[in-house]
Amino acid sequence: MVSLGCPKALVDSERILTRLRAEGYGISPDYTGADAVIVNTCGFLDSAKAESLDAIGEALAENGRVIVTGCLGAEPDYIREHHPRILAVTGPHQYEQVLDAVHVAVPPDPDPFIDLLPASGVSLTPRHYSYLKISEGCNHKCKFCIIPDMRGKLASRPAHAVLREAEKLVENGVRELLVISQDTSAYGTDTRDREYKHPIIPLARDLGSLGAWVRLHYVYPYPFVRDLIPLMADPENGVLPYLDIPFQHAHPDTLRRMARPAAASRTLDEIAAWRAICPEITLRSTFIVGYPGETEAEFQTLLDWMDEAQLDRVGCFQYENVDGARSNALPDHVPEEVKQDRWNRFMQKAQAISEAKLAARVGQTMQVIVDEVDDEAATCRTMSDAPEIDGNLFIDEGFKALKPGDIVQVTVDEAGEYDLWGQLVPR
Repeated sequence: MVSLGCPKALVDSERILTRLRAEGYGISPDYTGADAVIVNTCGFLDSAKAESLDAIGEALAENGRVIVTGCLGAEPDYIREHHPRILAVTGPHQYEQVLDAVHVAVPPDPDPFIDLLPASGVSLTPRHYSYLKISEGCNHKCKFCIIPDMRGKLASRPAHAVLREAEKLVENGVRELLVISQDTSAYGTDTRDREYKHPIIPLARDLGSLGAWVRLHYVYPYPFVRDLIPLMADPENGVLPYLDIPFQHAHPDTLRRMARPAAASRTLDEIAAWRAICPEITLRSTFIVGYPGETEAEFQTLLDWMDEAQLDRVGCFQYENVDGARSNALPDHVPEEVKQDRWNRFMQKAQAISEAKLAARVGQTMQVIVDEVDDEAATCRTMSDAPEIDGNLFIDEGFKALKPGDIVQVTVDEAGEYDLWGQLVPR
């Protein structure tokens, strides 16, 4: 299995492998030991499509028997045009079709002894944290995005099923649950006759009672998100004081061209309200620079907004066209060199904010979760850091007894632009 793209795709890969292992299939660590290769693709941006096509080409060259699934699988003709030798193509979260393709390529060989064993989940993440996907699809119509076309409209999983999966993960040693979807705050609003107007709030509360860290990703900034913040301020609840909110831009005209809510000033009011309820909250977001029609004045508004918002963790993309996106047809596309210049200036601003915020952490004592231990240091994360996308805290003395998944107290003694260093507090 080659899994590309976002954590939502990684969860799909885990589910496919779990089903296959339950049928008696083995998972090969390399191309040469495999009877077939599944490539779970990403198709969100043209650069992601190119990476997916390269991965398919590598699998064909190394193995020759390739099944393609995932977001780019929604464009089978496009894939076959570049790689006509693939065995099968299926779209995103089409688990049954993937299994059917595997059965044809590598017929199952049932073992009555193994087949009596209950299926156990396959995890593609370290044992101490796991992604928890609570819904598929999205009801928004952002002009730069084709996710609704590939993954469909919002379809939430039942709360009891999400909680049962979360309970099993925690029972099996998972210390951190990373809640993901395309629009986490809209969870459950596609269900008629629902008990709660905003089902994400009771779901988050119940997840936070399981004894693990709970981190919320992709939270759209609806007004009722304010009701989540008291959970984050409650030390007895496991919902971390961390919100991953894709603001995308700050100028109202740019946001309107994106077909996104255009009330950036009210967003600043919401941020202030969140921080008033939970001063320790960490806010992460992503932005797009060089969107069609973005003027220098609009970009400057974004920089000024960043100065006011003082977000803790920030990512930025340069706009690029995506086949099928409505933004492709907008006038006044921004030249590549201007996009690059704005990205550089934006990231310089974001880096300066991050560096100042981390410097203020020196001398503080905080909980961290250990991700990895090698000969030189223990690599950890604070409550403010999600795996792979945020920073780390390193312990380079007295760390030998630590192991991945440990949650320990650390006093910060050094800070960089994105990372921290600290000393273990004796237990």
